[in-house]
Amino acid sequence: MTVAAMWEARAADGRAAELAAWVRESALPALRGAPGLTRTELFSAPGERVLLITWWEGRPAPVAEPPAELLGRPVHRWSFTSEHVE
Repeated sequence: MTVAAMWEARAADGRAAELAAWVRESALPALRGAPGLTRTELFSAPGERVLLITWWEGRPAPVAEPPAELLGRPVHRWSFTSEHVE
């Protein structure tokens, strides 16, 4: 069973680059080597948003909380089970 875990945060004003750097330098290294992790992708979007999608075979490991001063609101998290791939 493949699960996509989505982690999305809105950065505090003007701090999206710092939040994305925190994901690259802290969150991703903490996930590397986790059992079942098959892929990671980091995205940015307008509105100071940062999105991390991780793919897992089985249960996803949690992504750590970023430093509060980088956040404009609490992190949102969703997990999706793959239903179809072409």
